[in-house]
Amino acid sequence: MANTFSNIGVFLVATLGILFLFVVLMRFLLQLARADFYNPISQGIVKITNPLLLPLRKVIPGLFGLDMASLVLALLVGLVMILACGLLAGYGLFNPLSALLWSLIGCVATVIAVVFVGMLISIVFSWIAPHSGHPALMLLRQLLEPFCAPIRRLIPPLGVIDISPIFVFILLTVADKLLFGFAQMANMPPFVYSLFWHIPGF
Repeated sequence: MANTFSNIGVFLVATLGILFLFVVLMRFLLQLARADFYNPISQGIVKITNPLLLPLRKVIPGLFGLDMASLVLALLVGLVMILACGLLAGYGLFNPLSALLWSLIGCVATVIAVVFVGMLISIVFSWIAPHSGHPALMLLRQLLEPFCAPIRRLIPPLGVIDISPIFVFILLTVADKLLFGFAQMANMPPFVYSLFWHIPGF
């Protein structure tokens, strides 16, 4: 019975933790892409993250136009999730410095997964609803543009077909594999690695 409650505790903490981490990382990506903050979804993300993000911004300034406070908050969310789930699962208290490194790896893996899945969704809807003005699709296009634009400049569309997503998928898959190898080098336990999102199938 104790093991059952432990599993439930890990499930709840991991689920709530990864969902909030997703929102925080979305806040960072919104700023990175210069997305429309008047979009209703953007406004929702801002409202959810502001209570923790605004105090951090008072002590952590931006750097090269990047919202460093959002990155620090994401690392802290991942750290708390790792330490809490480790205790609930019976692993004891992980070394905080190691856990912080694992949190960084997990955050990068989550960003890769979000962009990968976002690309899939964007491609599907470009075929079934190419001119949709839905706020979610409009925001998704804005968020993905920084990842596609550099490749599009090197490899222009073939007529009306934009092949840049193919190369984005390749690069994301390679990055995910490299990150997995780095996680092994950092002695990141499989249990901890599984707490974060990854490219489907990896």
